[in-house]
Amino acid sequence: MKPLLILASASPFRRALLSNAGLAFEARAAAIDERALEQPLEASGASPADVALALAEAKAKDVARYFSDALVIGSDQTMSLGTRVYHKPRDMTEAAEHLRSLSGRMHSLNSAIVLVRNDEVVWRHVSTANMTVRPLSDGFIDRHLAKVGEKALTSVGAYQLEGEGIQLFERIEGDYFTILGLPMLPLLSKLRELGAIDA
Repeated sequence: MKPLLILASASPFRRALLSNAGLAFEARAAAIDERALEQPLEASGASPADVALALAEAKAKDVARYFSDALVIGSDQTMSLGTRVYHKPRDMTEAAEHLRSLSGRMHSLNSAIVLVRNDEVVWRHVSTANMTVRPLSDGFIDRHLAKVGEKALTSVGAYQLEGEGIQLFERIEGDYFTILGLPMLPLLSKLRELGAIDA
């Protein structure tokens, strides 16, 4: 018998990725304070990829408490440029600052997945995509943010690659699903290996 799959996320993007792949699952948001978990990790020098893994694990374990024997999918994404780790912008002013700081530079998106069953980590994975933003003028940034509106506040980089955010880039190295925040190919492979989905 296949285990119940639970996505530990409120993200409509991650839900859509699993639904579009034909997976039967339930979704439940984790009740964790991400910033409180991140701060000591970042202070100790943990890499952005390790922070993403730790957050994905915390989310999966939080939700797994409510679902005995279910396979819980926790995921998280961090973004970094050099030593700076970015978070979702709090407002449009911060979104503009994010885009200015990314202009003409390459940043990394680290997307982590952790599978948990009964509080035990079954599998962990992180994929990284390198994203090069073309040089952006202040005028373009202002016009872009006016056009996309508060959607800019829903992602760590203040952009959605699957929408008008694609216009910000000159080069992308990495898997599309990693960029969206859920590396689907490794996840599906592991779920097949575990007998959680049809092989």
